Amino acid sequence: MADNQNQYNNFPVFPSFETQNSDKSRTFTSNSTSFNDAKSVVSDCESAVSGPSFDQSCLLNKGLIRLFPGDKAHDHIKKRFLSNLGSLAAHAKDLIIQKNGFAGVTWQARQQSFQIFIKAMEKKHGGNANVKYAWCPATRDEICKIVEHGFGHCGLPQNSGLYGRGVYLSPDDSPMDSVKNATVDKNGVRYLMLCRVILGKAEVVQPGSKQCHPSSDEFDSGVDDLWSPKKYILWSTHINTHILPDFVLSFRAPSSLKGFLGMQDRLKIPTSPWISFPALISALSKYLSPTSINLIRKYYKDHRDKKISRRELIQFVRQIVGDKLLIAVIKCSRIKVPMK
Repeated sequence: MADNQNQYNNFPVFPSFETQNSDKSRTFTSNSTSFNDAKSVVSDCESAVSGPSFDQSCLLNKGLIRLFPGDKAHDHIKKRFLSNLGSLAAHAKDLIIQKNGFAGVTWQARQQSFQIFIKAMEKKHGGNANVKYAWCPATRDEICKIVEHGFGHCGLPQNSGLYGRGVYLSPDDSPMDSVKNATVDKNGVRYLMLCRVILGKAEVVQPGSKQCHPSSDEFDSGVDDLWSPKKYILWSTHINTHILPDFVLSFRAPSSLKGFLGMQDRLKIPTSPWISFPALISALSKYLSPTSINLIRKYYKDHRDKKISRRELIQFVRQIVGDKLLIAVIKCSRIKVPMK
């Protein structure tokens, strides 16, 4: 995950943002990570306007401070968020960004505890605590409870449980996974939390895992892929010490995201050998046991029924088949050369 960390180190630390409200200026400072906004480009999306068109009183009463256009933190987060939504950005409406005011003794203690754990991770891992910004989907009620009591006192935000018991977050440059998993409320609104997370040394967690804590003292968190993670897994044992919710975003988007998920990938013309899944299953049946083939068919059906993502399907197949055989079958099917 070194490359993923370097993209944050190449730019200034997430700056001290002065966030204005009617009473006074408040300052947010983080010494842990940054948004790479130097390369983020997004047009001013007229549809993504901030507007008080739905009730935010619950969140405001819990100590969240609404940010407005012109505020540095607001504009930076909005730009970063929309620039990574692809074509969905033009359909995101009523975007509201709120900042955790960390009001009260308890939240101030949590902030201090978070910094203590950063220092502990730095000491454990040679100076690199591997702190990231990440998106976490949650309902408004879940967010109200988290802001008031923390993650550990209100149950975990709902997720598929596919990668064990914990909180699943997506990298700040990949919000679509969290948007997809965000529950739409009765007003058509989705909610995301933008959190700082302490990853420390992450281990790969395979789909179907029942894991609920690091597998050994060497590791601190989980990811679905070491080199290009789409999921960060913070275990239930770490959620109140390794996750700090800094901002809450609420917005409206089309109720069905089917046309927006993976659109860029579908538009790309494959340049490497490829094969359809039905053809792949047929080819693999010559080399695998009926039990393995039936398991692959089951996962393929789950994907068609939208129970698992394409990425998760591929991970399952790789786990069952093995990369060496999988690559050989795909290449041989492409060029019609029998395998020996």
